[in-house]
Amino acid sequence: MRETDVIVIGGGTGGYSTALRAAALGLGVVLAERDLVGGTCLHRGCIPSKAMLHAAELVDGIAEARERWGVKATLESVDWSALTATRDDIVSRNHRGVEGHLAHAGVRVVRGSASLTGARSIRIDSGADAGAQWTARRGVVLATGSRPRTLPGLEPDGVRVVTSDDALFAPGLPGSVLVLGGGAIGVEYASLHRSMGAEVTLVEAADRLLPLEDTDVSRYLTRGLKKRGIDVRAGARLEEAAVHEGGVRATLRTAKGGVHTVEAERLLVAVGRAPVTDGLGLAAAGLARDARGFVPPADWSRLETAVPGIHVVGDLLPPPSLGLAHASFAEGLLVAETLGGRAPRPVDYAAVPRVTYSSPQTASVGLTEAGARERGFDVEVNSMPLTAIAKGMVHGQGGVVKAVAEKGGGRLLGVHLVGPHVSEMIAESQLAVGWDAEATDVAEHIHPHPTLSEAVGEVMLSLAGRGLHQV
Repeated sequence: MRETDVIVIGGGTGGYSTALRAAALGLGVVLAERDLVGGTCLHRGCIPSKAMLHAAELVDGIAEARERWGVKATLESVDWSALTATRDDIVSRNHRGVEGHLAHAGVRVVRGSASLTGARSIRIDSGADAGAQWTARRGVVLATGSRPRTLPGLEPDGVRVVTSDDALFAPGLPGSVLVLGGGAIGVEYASLHRSMGAEVTLVEAADRLLPLEDTDVSRYLTRGLKKRGIDVRAGARLEEAAVHEGGVRATLRTAKGGVHTVEAERLLVAVGRAPVTDGLGLAAAGLARDARGFVPPADWSRLETAVPGIHVVGDLLPPPSLGLAHASFAEGLLVAETLGGRAPRPVDYAAVPRVTYSSPQTASVGLTEAGARERGFDVEVNSMPLTAIAKGMVHGQGGVVKAVAEKGGGRLLGVHLVGPHVSEMIAESQLAVGWDAEATDVAEHIHPHPTLSEAVGEVMLSLAGRGLHQV
């Protein structure tokens, strides 16, 4: 049994950020990882998918150049092997970077599956370091991440039926795809496949896409996706699906009880993710999962479980944690600093931005209009279509900026964006909401013209009673 200060199980975004910060504070750190450091985000999710979505944006740009701007460009073909090679190179370089950071910081990476043998001890059960045992003086951090949820009777095969984890790596480009799930992942993959020329049907059981976001975000997003030719079917559920040699035949039941049959070469299941705790040995440490499989903290300010010394970060956490990589980074910093004897501020989940990298993109922070009203706030709302400003007209993709504030000049409660590149615009609003700013505070600062960001400034000016271009 060897000893260190901190043991981290899982080397994804939450795990390796915990390890790096703890090491920077002078603590000895052992990081146990059974696969590749970087986790799902780096190898199967955030990074490769955004690389592919950038390629999709380039494809869309060729069509826009030809159809809107008179640039007589045509798309000859997509070299799938070259495209995926570039994607894989980006992932590989990021992976080497993370491994280099960990080595430079002095983090000891142990290769293999780890399980708890007590409140502060682990055993490596398989892999290159199988049989090793470690105990932690300060604490153990659980960061084992999540896996895609599947549907009963619908077994993914990686070819005809795929999950978000293997959709990017399935062979070739399908001519048609049925995407189950209208959350961020489903919307992104629907957008990607449409850009690459596939016929896309996007199905969501709730009555609108991105059901946790503001209703206006859903409305503008749906409008943009439909404009691109995506068949959006909200309020519909999968009744059954059959795989055959040419693809998948699915039967959908609509909210009004109607039945619709969809034929597609590929079925992509994007109905959420489930925490990974298999073989983690929670019982040996006196821990239990909640009804949904999460490992809840007893103290959210420290992300510490009911067993002192065991902390949780990332996708193992239940809501209000968001299952987002950037939230995991913040959680890792919080736990590392807690174990280092500091008293960091708890994560403010309401101020964590949420982004969907489709075309159009969505980006939000804070409360939705409905959420603010449900919490008893007397709110004032202002919206501005991006088509009302010059740069929005240049892009020609539509979209909106919407702000929710306390009535009478109170603080900003939420900001919601839909349109091109809004993922790069949300940081300003994240600071405003996180710092409890008022619209007048933001309106005092000059936004550059012509940019998409000036729509944020215009909305704040109007809320501050100083409207310029809004009538």
